[in-house]
Amino acid sequence: DWSQDLSMVEIPIGNKSLWRLGVVALTVVAIVFGRVVYLTVFDGGYYAARAGENAAAAQATPAPRGIIYDREGDALVDNKAVFAAVLDSHVFLSQPDAQASALAAAQSILGISSSTLWDELEQSAAQDFATPVVLADNLSQVQLVNLQALALPTIRIESDFERAYPNGPVFASVIGYTGRATQKDIKQDPKLAATDIVGKTGIEAYYNNTLQGTPGVHIQFKNAQGNVLGEKQQSAATLGTSVHLTIDGPLQTYFYSRLANGLSSLGRPIGIGLAMNPQTGEVLSLINLPGYDNNVFSEPSQNSAEIERLLSSSEQPLFDRVVSGDYNPGSTIKPLDGVAILKDGVVTPNREIFSPGYLLVPNQYDPSNPKKYLDWRYQGSVNLTAALAQSSDVYFYVTVGGSPAVTTPPINDASDYGIGGLGISRLFNWWQTFGLGKPTGIDMPNEASGFLPTPDWKKQKMGTSWLLGDTYNVAIGQGDLLLTPLQLLSYIDAIANGGRIYRPFLNASSTPYINEDLTDLTSQIQQVQQGMRATVSSPLGTAYTMNDLPVQTCAKTGSAQIQ
Repeated sequence: DWSQDLSMVEIPIGNKSLWRLGVVALTVVAIVFGRVVYLTVFDGGYYAARAGENAAAAQATPAPRGIIYDREGDALVDNKAVFAAVLDSHVFLSQPDAQASALAAAQSILGISSSTLWDELEQSAAQDFATPVVLADNLSQVQLVNLQALALPTIRIESDFERAYPNGPVFASVIGYTGRATQKDIKQDPKLAATDIVGKTGIEAYYNNTLQGTPGVHIQFKNAQGNVLGEKQQSAATLGTSVHLTIDGPLQTYFYSRLANGLSSLGRPIGIGLAMNPQTGEVLSLINLPGYDNNVFSEPSQNSAEIERLLSSSEQPLFDRVVSGDYNPGSTIKPLDGVAILKDGVVTPNREIFSPGYLLVPNQYDPSNPKKYLDWRYQGSVNLTAALAQSSDVYFYVTVGGSPAVTTPPINDASDYGIGGLGISRLFNWWQTFGLGKPTGIDMPNEASGFLPTPDWKKQKMGTSWLLGDTYNVAIGQGDLLLTPLQLLSYIDAIANGGRIYRPFLNASSTPYINEDLTDLTSQIQQVQQGMRATVSSPLGTAYTMNDLPVQTCAKTGSAQIQ
């Protein structure tokens, strides 16, 4: 076109082309920048691990966990040196030719199928590509020799430490057990690796950060071809800090044996034992039956059948009933009732109520058929001391719930009338005063809170109103009232020591701490103490069989209708 007019040297091309070129350039820059951000932020961990793996191979040197001792300084656990078979994930995935030999060795020597190995590898890959997989702990001599003979680049043998529990079932409820870190553990603590040993239950879990040692780091420097250029011990493994417990070892052993024998004589497999120092809150003994041998979890590959049995058992041997169980307290709630009715002036300590073995409440729909609330036996006329000693239900029906309506003629003894009763609202406040309905704060995992029923709760959950019979039920520890064994013994300890509810603890280095100070109730508590002493000393007392003990003893028995 220009040749048509030789006088034209140049023509303007406008700004559109420049704008288009700029857009293309900016797009390219944006794509490059976005890719850099993605590789740095989202895949940064992967490529950082890969770069580190190419430059240097860091191998952790296992550290033994701290020792757990009883109050006398006797060791309750031990660390046993063992060898573990570990799959090098990076080598296994980067060398397809070596996979067949690794899978064959895992199957023939370790008894691990190909599908299981791939599943474990997939779970490990969720962390990063270089995470090793522990195939087997505590290799036998035969397994060790056979693996060493193969000298596979994919499966290496590493020294390790295995937790050993000399007294197994006796202390398992307190100590718990350990195991390899799971994805859940790693999510809670990103510093963990799948090869790390962590506490799973009990003291091992609660004080895991204290007990867990710091692994050492041994580094091999490589060139681009993977050849080792040098080695360096970057840091040495550090032993974990030991924990000294308040548990009395001989008492725990004796208590466990006697409780197991007693349950066996009754044909019952399930029971709990708890002993605390009421002056401090120290836990001296903590037992759950049926027990279990926590050593089986130290060698999961060799005890898979037993572990499966423990996990699936209807008796739930792994469930810590002392700390995590909620139960009806039965008549063991009556000492609390006693303090409450005296402090709120419902009755005086000497006020007597007659129990023929039941209490009748008028039935407005059928006057000829009154509702009968049973006592567990004929009690006769009882005051507070006798009511506690003989565990009279009628006494606490009336003093806590209030006397039934008067009829003509009366259907109960005259002594059963004229008492207003504590009522559910004030009773609920007294439950809270004694620390019920919330965790005690013991240094054990998964502590339950119990449950305190209220009229509002019943209305919302069941759509019905709270009735007098509901108050009667919770007054004797039945109905929907639930306590943990820890809450129960903590409040009973306060009756024993004069009103201080201590936080239970197992670590001997802890300082006693008062959760609730109820020493202003000293006079009422002393009256209840008299009733609990009569429970043992009176021939009519429900714990009279303990009267021949060489020490003066107070007690309160209880039987829940729902177990």
